[in-house]
Amino acid sequence: MRHSLSSALIVAALASAACGGGDAAEQAPAADTTAAAVPASPAPAPATAAPADSAAAVAPAPAAAQGALIDPNTATAEQLAAIPGMTPQLADAVVQGRPYADMRAVDQKLAGLTEQQKDQVYAQLWKPIDLNKATAEEIELIPGVGARMRHEFEEYRPYRGMEQFRREIGKYVNEAEVARLEKYVSIPAS
Repeated sequence: MRHSLSSALIVAALASAACGGGDAAEQAPAADTTAAAVPASPAPAPATAAPADSAAAVAPAPAAAQGALIDPNTATAEQLAAIPGMTPQLADAVVQGRPYADMRAVDQKLAGLTEQQKDQVYAQLWKPIDLNKATAEEIELIPGVGARMRHEFEEYRPYRGMEQFRREIGKYVNEAEVARLEKYVSIPAS
């Protein structure tokens, strides 16, 4: 028994070395070899995947993930400067440019940023757009929204309420993405 145990340890050490194993501190403790031979099952795919021009390319910033977006008309310079991608100078420029009628005006203030940087900022800073009146340009400022998703937003106009928005856009993206997109839009009472 002692001989087979030491042989097993030598084989395990050689296998580890052959597979690029490093120091013992970096290696996980040995597991039952019968369990190790069973391949892990792949992770299940989401029931409804988001389209390529959706939020899949844009990870929401922590503040946006927790709730409401920051309004560019009411945020302090300190709140603005704390947003990833915003410099103190940009924050001051946003404050000085108030009031903003729509997001196109905010976007002009952030003209020096790349599209990726703007998406990062807009994941936390946003003035909701009127779904029934927003231009194509305004809709495409929403992080993760491209021409295809913009078309879906426009196709179902006029929206009579947020439930209609959820139902129609929910045909194309999952519930979490609908909830994320909902934070960027409004449907004012007629």
